[in-house]
Amino acid sequence: MAKQFTPAEWQKVQTRMLDADQARYGLPARQEGSVLLGSFNIRKLGSAAGRSDETWAFLADVCRRFDLLAVQEIMDDLSGLRELKERMGPEFALVVSDQTGVFPGERGLGERLGFIYRWDTVERMEMASDITYDRTKLLDSIARNWDTLCEDMGEYPRDLAKYENRELSRKPKAPRLSFFLSFIRQPYCVAFRIVGSKGAKPYEFTAVNAHLLYGKSLTDRRLEFEALIEWLMSRLEDDTEAYYPDFILMGDLNLDYNDPAKDRLRIERFIKSLDEKLGEGPSVNFPFLDPHPDKGGDVFRTNARRNETFDHIALFIRDPRLPTYEANTTIMGTQPEGPDYGVFDFVSLFSEALHDLPYDSLSDDQGDALFEKFEHDVSDHMPLWLRLPLPTA
Repeated sequence: MAKQFTPAEWQKVQTRMLDADQARYGLPARQEGSVLLGSFNIRKLGSAAGRSDETWAFLADVCRRFDLLAVQEIMDDLSGLRELKERMGPEFALVVSDQTGVFPGERGLGERLGFIYRWDTVERMEMASDITYDRTKLLDSIARNWDTLCEDMGEYPRDLAKYENRELSRKPKAPRLSFFLSFIRQPYCVAFRIVGSKGAKPYEFTAVNAHLLYGKSLTDRRLEFEALIEWLMSRLEDDTEAYYPDFILMGDLNLDYNDPAKDRLRIERFIKSLDEKLGEGPSVNFPFLDPHPDKGGDVFRTNARRNETFDHIALFIRDPRLPTYEANTTIMGTQPEGPDYGVFDFVSLFSEALHDLPYDSLSDDQGDALFEKFEHDVSDHMPLWLRLPLPTA
């Protein structure tokens, strides 16, 4: 069994949270006149018995701050997710996808994607769906990449036949494709409305919860990311066909972003190449690609090693009340009700509570031991958030 924090260690963490300025760790407070959107990859969120009572209390304390929270890496066993939701309180509701990433009856690590939302500020609408590609689209992709596909497949068809004829004891590993065919886990879409003051038009949008491929090949990651962005841009362009014309992407995109100076230019070039087709009106905003005005020129890190920005909340919008990319370096964080964005750096919280040292000052052995505990007991990702002003008349 993975190592867990002791009750005494949890007490130190809770004391530090209460005594310290929580904003120092990026933990967002509830603020009148604003709504908080969050995204949290909670590592292997399965059985309720898999985490301690103290861990559930900590997770619930963090998650109940959000009005709408996208959760990734939910296992087939929903008892842990239900435990979290119940501890958050009766003012929260839950919607979750079916298992994705594995075929029913076959071995594999299937996952669910879910949203927890606060009844009094967020309304769930009729639409909920996976993002899928129809058969014609798949056949077109195969036809255009036929030679590449044959090269990628290699000996796989022959070895698969041998396995089915019991000439091989182990099923061969599926080949890695050099082009995008389908998502490893289908992103999950749910339509929501955020209600503001009386007489104000609500924010209406489709929330897209995604946990994209994490593989050894950066090419594989980029293919999925670019396919998802292209799908979103197409829906944004066809605003009359979409359930809602605005989309908010929330999830673990496994985006390689360890070198912002280089990676940001590459990502922006790709987005702008699609953005040119949209013309005036629509806007695409990835605030976590930009340095926050209060962070001294650095970008937020979202993994628990604090060296990558895997997770994102991004806006694909037509509503002029929602922040565009120009806001990232100008108005973000200037008003209590938002807009603003950030990450709850619980890694620093645990490090300072248990060692009285910043995480970057820990020895290698101390850092590894701490990481080994919170990656399993809490998560190997940190929650990120976006604050928006509530709609006003």
